[in-house]
Amino acid sequence: MAVVDSSPSLEILAREPEGFSIWSGPPFSDGQPKAKFERVPCTSAKYSEDGSRFLVIKSDTTVCIYDSHSSIEIRSFEVPHVLAAVLSPRGTYLQSFQMPLTSKENNLILWNCDTGAPVYQQFKKGMSKTTWPLVQFSSDEAVACRLATNEIQFFDAEDFSKGIIYRLRLPGVAAMELSKTTGSHIAAFVAGSKGIPASVQIFASGKDAQSQPVARRSFFRCDTVQLRWNYGSTGLLIVVQSDVDKTNQSYYGESKLAYLTTDGSYEGLVTLRKEGPVHDVQWSSKGSEFVVVYGFMPARATVFDKKCNRLLELGEGPYNTVRWNPKGKFLCLAGFGNLSGDMVFWDYEAKKQLGTTKAELSVTSEWSPDGRFFMTATTAPRLQVDNGIKIFHHNGSLYFKKMFAKLYQADWKPEAPERFGDIVDLVQSTSSLNINETKPQGQGSKSSQPSSRSTMANPPAQKPAAYRPPHAKAAAAVQAELFGGAGSSEEMSKNASRNKKRRDKQREKKAAEAAGAASNGS
Repeated sequence: MAVVDSSPSLEILAREPEGFSIWSGPPFSDGQPKAKFERVPCTSAKYSEDGSRFLVIKSDTTVCIYDSHSSIEIRSFEVPHVLAAVLSPRGTYLQSFQMPLTSKENNLILWNCDTGAPVYQQFKKGMSKTTWPLVQFSSDEAVACRLATNEIQFFDAEDFSKGIIYRLRLPGVAAMELSKTTGSHIAAFVAGSKGIPASVQIFASGKDAQSQPVARRSFFRCDTVQLRWNYGSTGLLIVVQSDVDKTNQSYYGESKLAYLTTDGSYEGLVTLRKEGPVHDVQWSSKGSEFVVVYGFMPARATVFDKKCNRLLELGEGPYNTVRWNPKGKFLCLAGFGNLSGDMVFWDYEAKKQLGTTKAELSVTSEWSPDGRFFMTATTAPRLQVDNGIKIFHHNGSLYFKKMFAKLYQADWKPEAPERFGDIVDLVQSTSSLNINETKPQGQGSKSSQPSSRSTMANPPAQKPAAYRPPHAKAAAAVQAELFGGAGSSEEMSKNASRNKKRRDKQREKKAAEAAGAASNGS
């Protein structure tokens, strides 16, 4: 009797100017994805954290909730002048923020998606990325809290009609982050003022355990922080950012990485072996290791354990992004944004590099929930041209590419990684497929193909060349001509070639004149 594969299928949400659609994810049976959900006009679309539901803002007054499995609309909410909306981790609640018209009207509302009734509402003058969503939930929705002036307020997540059940007084608190799995602790950032340094403190989220912080770290020259909890809520990484670099080495300010544990075993900075900013940091799915990309270009990447001991050096390169796949086996280091899109893929368990490739102009990037595929997307409004999606295998080889006239969003449907089989078996099943890529005319790119090193078992990491601005390429050839030395391996520009010919002619003319003068003198 054949064994039925109970693993869920992958899905991709893509949003264009005409609306969003949902595709079947890879591997594709005929090389192309199939539309599971036909295009629906909207201005925004977003999955819940567990992927069970997704919301769609169809206009500035209508927000709809859909069931992800059946693609059936569950409920529609009329929210005039809606500016933002988000679902709770399990899709139980919808949180909406409306344009404030009067101070007497509550414009932040928490709705029950099943009943359609508002369970909590208040007036909020404005919002920002650091304060949205206002009400934070743990992944199991057992804990709910919000940031208020000089305090953090906690609710009964099952019955918001009780109002605020207890408060954590913390003068000067500017940001907070509730641990997700589980919601046992909360991290709070208190901004510095009048000579008092800023600080990050960790408190237990239970009412009876909030008298004193379980961990604390103070920071001078700190304007903002990024708070990153691990899986299991035992460790917190803090990216500390200062707007001004006192050493004048960076125009973008100064950053450093700190680490706190809930048991108090570590409270300090993570020792990094290269000066420069902290570009990115990410925990593994197990919560026992983290990887950091840091330092002036070429940046360095290092894997640490939860005691801040170095486990693996991933070398240096033009990187500012790191993505650890949900199974914890593969890593991708990349250089996006103002970098050229270089990517290198690692097998962390085998401690070897798998391959390299490029994905220029990428705005977003993420591993698939099963850990086999890596998707990058070039989206508007960040970039108005060359919008599209690329999907790579775990070793960097290009699997699929699709271009769009304009693309706003491309997301994997969230799924729990444990719902999929062992990553080794999944990779073997994918590598047995032989799917030919279909390239629309004019969309092929050599940079999209993995280099020949992708087929090597453990290739040495090549030291990247120093950055050279475009005008310096021709200047290097001219300098070599004038002062000697090896010329540029690249072809000279038209101006450099024209100048070289002019100098050769002048040299020949002078030589002829000198020869004529010598013959006349004799």
